Amino acid sequence: MRPPPRAVPGLVVLGIDPGLRATGWGVLALVGSGVTSAEREELTVLGYGAVTTEPVLPLPERLRRICLGLREVIGRWQPAEAAVEEAFVAANKRVAIAMGEARGVALLAAAEAGLPVFGYSASEVKQAVTGYGRGSKEQVQEMLRMQLGLEAAPQPNDASDALATALCHLMRRRTEARLAGAAAISGGRA
Repeated sequence: MRPPPRAVPGLVVLGIDPGLRATGWGVLALVGSGVTSAEREELTVLGYGAVTTEPVLPLPERLRRICLGLREVIGRWQPAEAAVEEAFVAANKRVAIAMGEARGVALLAAAEAGLPVFGYSASEVKQAVTGYGRGSKEQVQEMLRMQLGLEAAPQPNDASDALATALCHLMRRRTEARLAGAAAISGGRA
């Protein structure tokens, strides 16, 4: 993880992929709205990684470590918004509950920091990044590598999923900004 720049202009988003064993995080910045042809847009990866916990630890301690790790990430990168992958409803109830608990801790860490939180399903994220809602992890990683100009596909999987969630959110925000800009331009004509 590189140290943060002094000030990052534009929209900085924290993506989170909640998990009990590993909670992935990724921070992206979007500079420029791209609303007009003269305004250039730049997407920058500020950092990514995963907060990991050991399965031998009691559940409350694992959740505490996830919360502390996310607080550290939020403090370091100062995102303006958070995008959290929604819990996947697993066939195994124990896995679904554990995922929900990790997601709850991620939501708490973001709320404590005063961040607006946006949720996206795994299929929404895959659709945004790969163009296909059932893309494989490898496809997501390769598309992230290409779209974000990375030398290698982001690892671990939890971090790449978090970056993909942040990218999905930024793509949605970019579309909203363009639509608002187009509406303002067309609204100004009578």
